[in-house]
Amino acid sequence: MDGYRPDLTGLVAYYVANTPEIQRVIFGSGIIFFGLIIAQLALVFIISSRIYRMQALTATALFVIYSILNGATLSSIFLAYARSSIANAFFVCSGTFVACSIYGYTTRRDLTSMGGFLMMGLIGIVIASLVNMFFQSTAVSMIVSYIGVLVFVGLTAYDTQAIKNMALTQPADIDAGALRKGAILGALKLYLDFINLFLMLLRIFGSSRDE
Repeated sequence: MDGYRPDLTGLVAYYVANTPEIQRVIFGSGIIFFGLIIAQLALVFIISSRIYRMQALTATALFVIYSILNGATLSSIFLAYARSSIANAFFVCSGTFVACSIYGYTTRRDLTSMGGFLMMGLIGIVIASLVNMFFQSTAVSMIVSYIGVLVFVGLTAYDTQAIKNMALTQPADIDAGALRKGAILGALKLYLDFINLFLMLLRIFGSSRDE
Protein backbone atom coordinates (compact mmCIF):
# COMPACT_ATOMS: atom_id res chain seq x y z
CA MET A 1 0.00 0.00 0.00
CA ASP A 2 1.21 3.47 -0.88
CA GLY A 3 2.95 5.12 2.06
CA TYR A 4 3.47 1.92 4.06
CA ARG A 5 7.01 2.56 5.32
CA PRO A 6 8.42 -0.08 7.72
CA ASP A 7 11.34 -0.36 5.28
CA LEU A 8 12.24 3.30 5.84
CA THR A 9 11.89 2.90 9.60
CA GLY A 10 14.20 -0.12 9.56
CA LEU A 11 16.85 1.66 7.49
CA VAL A 12 16.80 4.70 9.77
CA ALA A 13 16.97 2.51 12.90
CA TYR A 14 19.96 0.60 11.50
CA TYR A 15 21.74 3.81 10.47
CA VAL A 16 21.25 5.48 13.85
CA ALA A 17 22.36 2.32 15.68
CA ASN A 18 25.61 2.40 13.72
CA THR A 19 26.24 6.14 14.13
CA PRO A 20 27.52 6.83 17.68
CA GLU A 21 27.27 10.60 17.26
CA ILE A 22 23.52 10.44 16.58
CA GLN A 23 23.05 7.89 19.36
CA ARG A 24 24.60 10.26 21.87
CA VAL A 25 22.30 13.06 20.77
CA ILE A 26 19.12 10.95 21.00
CA PHE A 27 19.83 8.74 23.99
CA GLY A 28 22.24 10.98 25.86
CA SER A 29 19.44 13.35 26.76
CA GLY A 30 16.11 12.22 28.14
CA ILE A 31 14.56 15.46 26.93
CA ILE A 32 15.40 14.74 23.28
CA PHE A 33 14.37 11.08 23.43
CA PHE A 34 11.00 11.76 25.06
CA GLY A 35 10.57 14.79 22.82
CA LEU A 36 10.82 12.45 19.82
CA ILE A 37 8.27 10.11 21.41
CA ILE A 38 5.85 12.98 21.98
CA ALA A 39 6.41 14.21 18.41
CA GLN A 40 5.53 10.75 17.07
CA LEU A 41 2.33 10.60 19.11
CA ALA A 42 1.41 14.08 17.91
CA LEU A 43 1.98 13.10 14.27
CA VAL A 44 -0.20 10.00 14.62
CA PHE A 45 -2.97 12.12 16.15
CA ILE A 46 -2.68 14.81 13.46
CA ILE A 47 -2.63 12.35 10.57
CA SER A 48 -5.52 10.30 11.98
CA SER A 49 -7.79 13.19 12.89
CA ARG A 50 -7.02 15.81 10.24
CA ILE A 51 -5.95 13.90 7.15
CA TYR A 52 -9.01 14.83 5.11
CA ARG A 53 -8.45 18.52 5.89
CA MET A 54 -4.90 18.60 4.53
CA GLN A 55 -3.34 18.16 1.13
CA ALA A 56 -2.40 14.63 0.10
CA LEU A 57 1.23 15.72 -0.30
CA THR A 58 1.24 17.12 3.25
CA ALA A 59 -0.21 13.89 4.63
CA THR A 60 2.44 11.87 2.80
CA ALA A 61 5.23 14.11 4.10
CA LEU A 62 3.97 13.81 7.69
CA PHE A 63 3.84 10.02 7.37
CA VAL A 64 7.42 9.93 6.06
CA ILE A 65 8.57 12.18 8.92
CA TYR A 66 6.80 9.90 11.41
CA SER A 67 8.50 6.84 9.90
CA ILE A 68 11.91 8.52 10.23
CA LEU A 69 11.34 9.59 13.85
CA ASN A 70 10.07 6.13 14.71
CA GLY A 71 13.19 4.61 13.18
CA ALA A 72 15.40 6.91 15.24
CA THR A 73 13.80 5.88 18.53
CA LEU A 74 13.53 2.20 17.56
CA SER A 75 17.29 2.14 16.97
CA SER A 76 17.50 1.41 20.70
CA ILE A 77 16.59 -2.22 19.97
CA PHE A 78 19.95 -2.65 18.21
CA LEU A 79 21.62 -1.54 21.44
CA ALA A 80 19.57 -3.88 23.65
CA TYR A 81 19.04 -7.05 21.60
CA ALA A 82 21.26 -9.42 19.65
CA ARG A 83 20.95 -8.81 15.92
CA SER A 84 20.08 -12.44 15.31
CA SER A 85 17.09 -12.00 17.66
CA ILE A 86 16.00 -8.88 15.82
CA ALA A 87 16.21 -10.68 12.47
CA ASN A 88 14.28 -13.70 13.77
CA ALA A 89 11.56 -11.53 15.32
CA PHE A 90 11.28 -9.56 12.08
CA PHE A 91 10.81 -12.64 9.92
CA VAL A 92 8.29 -14.18 12.33
CA CYS A 93 6.45 -10.87 12.47
CA SER A 94 6.45 -10.52 8.68
CA GLY A 95 5.03 -14.00 8.18
CA THR A 96 2.39 -13.52 10.87
CA PHE A 97 1.46 -10.10 9.53
CA VAL A 98 1.05 -11.35 5.97
CA ALA A 99 -1.03 -14.33 7.09
CA CYS A 100 -3.33 -12.13 9.20
CA SER A 101 -3.70 -9.60 6.37
CA ILE A 102 -4.62 -12.36 3.91
CA TYR A 103 -7.16 -13.70 6.38
CA GLY A 104 -8.65 -10.24 6.94
CA TYR A 105 -8.85 -9.64 3.19
CA THR A 106 -10.32 -13.00 2.18
CA THR A 107 -12.56 -14.02 5.09
CA ARG A 108 -16.30 -13.72 4.69
CA ARG A 109 -16.68 -13.26 8.43
CA ASP A 110 -17.51 -9.71 9.49
CA LEU A 111 -14.75 -8.65 11.88
CA THR A 112 -16.42 -5.35 12.83
CA SER A 113 -17.55 -6.71 16.19
CA MET A 114 -13.90 -7.36 17.10
CA GLY A 115 -13.06 -3.66 16.94
CA GLY A 116 -14.34 -2.64 20.37
CA PHE A 117 -12.82 -5.68 22.07
CA LEU A 118 -9.42 -5.09 20.43
CA MET A 119 -9.45 -1.40 21.36
CA MET A 120 -10.16 -2.31 24.98
CA GLY A 121 -7.22 -4.70 24.85
CA LEU A 122 -5.01 -1.99 23.34
CA ILE A 123 -5.96 0.49 26.06
CA GLY A 124 -5.22 -2.16 28.69
CA ILE A 125 -1.78 -2.77 27.18
CA VAL A 126 -0.96 0.94 27.24
CA ILE A 127 -2.08 1.34 30.87
CA ALA A 128 -0.27 -1.80 32.03
CA SER A 129 2.91 -0.73 30.21
CA LEU A 130 2.83 2.72 31.80
CA VAL A 131 2.28 1.27 35.28
CA ASN A 132 5.05 -1.27 34.75
CA MET A 133 7.50 1.54 33.98
CA PHE A 134 7.53 2.17 37.75
CA PHE A 135 7.49 -1.46 38.94
CA GLN A 136 9.82 -2.92 36.27
CA SER A 137 8.27 -6.38 36.61
CA THR A 138 9.58 -8.92 34.10
CA ALA A 139 6.51 -11.11 34.61
CA VAL A 140 4.11 -8.24 33.88
CA SER A 141 6.16 -7.26 30.83
CA MET A 142 5.92 -10.79 29.42
CA ILE A 143 2.18 -11.03 30.10
CA VAL A 144 1.63 -7.68 28.36
CA SER A 145 3.75 -8.87 25.42
CA TYR A 146 1.75 -12.09 24.95
CA ILE A 147 -1.53 -10.21 25.17
CA GLY A 148 -0.09 -7.61 22.80
CA VAL A 149 0.68 -10.26 20.18
CA LEU A 150 -2.95 -11.43 20.28
CA VAL A 151 -4.27 -7.87 20.11
CA PHE A 152 -2.11 -6.80 17.16
CA VAL A 153 -2.72 -10.06 15.30
CA GLY A 154 -6.43 -9.30 15.62
CA LEU A 155 -5.98 -5.64 14.67
CA THR A 156 -4.02 -6.58 11.54
CA ALA A 157 -6.90 -8.73 10.27
CA TYR A 158 -9.50 -6.18 11.42
CA ASP A 159 -7.76 -3.19 9.83
CA THR A 160 -7.13 -5.06 6.58
CA GLN A 161 -10.81 -5.91 6.26
CA ALA A 162 -11.79 -2.34 7.14
CA ILE A 163 -9.47 -0.96 4.47
CA LYS A 164 -10.84 -3.43 1.93
CA ASN A 165 -14.42 -2.45 2.75
CA MET A 166 -13.54 1.23 2.53
CA ALA A 167 -12.00 0.71 -0.91
CA LEU A 168 -15.02 -1.23 -2.15
CA THR A 169 -17.49 1.41 -0.99
CA GLN A 170 -15.67 4.42 -2.44
CA PRO A 171 -17.79 6.35 -4.96
CA ALA A 172 -16.67 5.96 -8.56
CA ASP A 173 -16.14 9.70 -8.97
CA ILE A 174 -13.86 10.15 -5.93
CA ASP A 175 -10.93 12.44 -6.66
CA ALA A 176 -7.35 11.18 -6.61
CA GLY A 177 -6.40 13.31 -3.60
CA ALA A 178 -9.09 11.85 -1.35
CA LEU A 179 -8.23 8.35 -2.56
CA ARG A 180 -4.57 8.90 -1.68
CA LYS A 181 -5.46 10.24 1.77
CA GLY A 182 -7.54 7.14 2.47
CA ALA A 183 -4.59 4.98 1.39
CA ILE A 184 -2.24 6.86 3.71
CA LEU A 185 -4.61 6.50 6.66
CA GLY A 186 -4.95 2.78 6.00
CA ALA A 187 -1.19 2.45 5.64
CA LEU A 188 -0.67 4.20 8.96
CA LYS A 189 -2.94 1.70 10.73
CA LEU A 190 -1.15 -1.30 9.21
CA TYR A 191 2.22 0.30 9.92
CA LEU A 192 1.36 0.65 13.61
CA ASP A 193 0.07 -2.93 13.71
CA PHE A 194 3.29 -4.25 12.18
CA ILE A 195 5.68 -2.24 14.36
CA ASN A 196 3.89 -3.07 17.59
CA LEU A 197 3.55 -6.76 16.71
CA PHE A 198 7.28 -6.83 15.97
CA LEU A 199 8.16 -5.22 19.30
CA MET A 200 5.93 -7.63 21.24
CA LEU A 201 7.52 -10.63 19.53
CA LEU A 202 10.98 -9.23 20.15
CA ARG A 203 10.27 -8.89 23.87
CA ILE A 204 9.11 -12.50 24.01
CA PHE A 205 11.78 -14.19 21.90
CA GLY A 206 14.63 -11.67 21.88
CA SER A 207 17.92 -12.23 23.65
CA SER A 208 20.13 -9.50 25.04
CA ARG A 209 23.26 -8.39 23.19
CA ASP A 210 25.23 -9.24 26.33
CA GLU A 211 24.09 -12.88 26.42
